[in-house]
Amino acid sequence: MKALAINGGAGRMGQTLASGLSALGRFSIAALVDTREPAELFGANYASSWDDVDASTIDVVVDFSSPEGVVASATWCAAHGKGLVIGTTGLSSDQRHVVDDAATKVGVVIAANYSLGAVLSEKFAALAAPYFERVEIIELHHDKKVDAPSGTSIAAAKGIAAARSAAGLSEMIDPTVRHTVSGARGADTIGGIKIHSVRLPGLVAHQEILFGGPGEGLTIRHDSFDRLSFVQGVALAADTIDATPRLIDGIESLI
Repeated sequence: MKALAINGGAGRMGQTLASGLSALGRFSIAALVDTREPAELFGANYASSWDDVDASTIDVVVDFSSPEGVVASATWCAAHGKGLVIGTTGLSSDQRHVVDDAATKVGVVIAANYSLGAVLSEKFAALAAPYFERVEIIELHHDKKVDAPSGTSIAAAKGIAAARSAAGLSEMIDPTVRHTVSGARGADTIGGIKIHSVRLPGLVAHQEILFGGPGEGLTIRHDSFDRLSFVQGVALAADTIDATPRLIDGIESLI
């Protein structure tokens, strides 16, 4: 049974992971790390910082905290020889460099989305990409999400663009030439793919990938109605990773 430490353990995602992972029966939650004391400990010890965590009690660290928290987790894991699973998005290039450096010392999984359905929808979108003239992405999240567009939508756009390029298709050009309101056509990303971000209370994580061609359209939609949808993907990553140095970017290869 692997012993896990969860950074961001007092947050909604951290609490969901602690509950869901412990319920699987193959993980124990050894530590919840957060500046705030968690409402539930699930048998874990509470630590306000990594200085208070006994490394001998931990096998893998799971981080769903903040970009700054990821830097702290990656640094601690590299120093103590512990595997790391990262679900936090919005990292700067410097913060991502810290993660990449940690992966030269320990095993690291980093993914924009740990929902199995979300990952499968990206695979379906890449399969469809060569057969449609245009594609746009709408991602919808709760209003507490601080970054936009989502890491999931960016990953989907990259996969679609790569599939289009492999099929010999050129970058898409937006046919809209007059913008009454700046930004109305969404954010430009790789390959000319537009991403539209929605932030509303009541949502969790949702994404629509809309393809259009002559006389038809195809919509691939995925909905996470509860944060429990991310537990199985995190469990796959935690099962896989250990102290052996390597970087797994995305969980596609684990499914």
